Amino acid sequence: MNPIEAFQLIADPQLNSRLANLFIALGVLSLTSWAGYIFTRRLVFRAVLKIVKKTRSTWDDELVESKVLDKLSYIAPAWIIFAGVALIPDFPNFLTQVVSQVALAWMALSLGLAVNALLTAANTIYEKDYPTAKARPIKGYIQILQIAVFAILVIVVTAILLDQDFGVFLGGVGAMSAILLLVFRDTILSLVASLQISSNDMIRVGDWVEMPQFNADGDVIDVALHTVKIQNWDKTITTIPTHKFIEDSFRNWRGMQSSGGRRIKRSIFIDLNSVKFLTDEEIEYLSKYQFLQNYMTGKSVDVAAHNDRQSGDISVIPDLRRLTNVGTFRAYVLHYLKDNGRIHQDMTLLVRQLPAGAQGLPLELYCFANDTRWEVYEDIQSDIFDHLIAILPEFGLRIFQEPSGNDVQGLLGSTQDSSDVVSES
Repeated sequence: MNPIEAFQLIADPQLNSRLANLFIALGVLSLTSWAGYIFTRRLVFRAVLKIVKKTRSTWDDELVESKVLDKLSYIAPAWIIFAGVALIPDFPNFLTQVVSQVALAWMALSLGLAVNALLTAANTIYEKDYPTAKARPIKGYIQILQIAVFAILVIVVTAILLDQDFGVFLGGVGAMSAILLLVFRDTILSLVASLQISSNDMIRVGDWVEMPQFNADGDVIDVALHTVKIQNWDKTITTIPTHKFIEDSFRNWRGMQSSGGRRIKRSIFIDLNSVKFLTDEEIEYLSKYQFLQNYMTGKSVDVAAHNDRQSGDISVIPDLRRLTNVGTFRAYVLHYLKDNGRIHQDMTLLVRQLPAGAQGLPLELYCFANDTRWEVYEDIQSDIFDHLIAILPEFGLRIFQEPSGNDVQGLLGSTQDSSDVVSES
């Protein structure tokens, strides 16, 4: 086509009229689509928001906050373009098909995103409004549904854009199942683990969980499909794959928290050189203690009766039965714990001796505080041992303590003083 013919074609009044009509129709369609979007956003959704604000329920507020309505608003302009593009005169058929496919894919995408936001809102409503949410979290199942929605959405949008039949397209996806299993291996493992965790009630949000292999020791703050988040006591957050709670061992302190008692298991190490028999004066002195009055009376009668039955020479000390300061102190500790209002009296309570070793004689307290809160528990435990360590010298006992630099320095100083006295003499 030479320049003259091209100019004649452009100058053709009939062609110009058709082009003008085409552009006008496209402009009207675009303005109509934009008007539909504005109408949906500013009139329909604002009316819905006013209704939501007047209701007392909270679930509709979550639907608004999760932007379900915002994503649905994109369907209206896409539908207008999908329905109106076929009405445009002189619009090429292949362009009509392309625009229709894009508009239809856009509607499918908007609907899929709205369903995804709706599932997120459902999980939020469940966690806020239902007391069983901590014991039976559904976040993992919601994420599975969201993955399924996205998978279907990708298939539908791709099939629409490629103008392929869904059955044929799904057949091709089925042929790739082995690859999909490899890609979604962690998701499948996490799904199975989530089902087992939920059915066996293994962990809940708020549980104190300890997994040393992952340096995790703290409260569970989130149970999702792929991960479990634990906020450690130092406020760091450890993220652990969900399936690890099935594969590896962990400790859940929920039983302790729900029982109402937290175990105290700690020993006082007594210097073996301070263990001895009590003299009559010491027995009389210790009998004044309220916790030991009944014990001392009963033991004195029992010891006297036993010694009276001895046929040998009662002046031989090894043949006599006598009270010891460590045994009396053990009885004092037991009665002290039984009288302590901060110790759980319905759980195991005992004071026992462990085998003596290089650090002396361990006297172990095994009982339960009646408050499981960490700071209160530590306060109870500290108060008990503060008192017992302070009163230990009353029984003629000493705490075992390894020599420190001050002890060595004091010993060397006393040796030096002795040598100075000898040299002066």
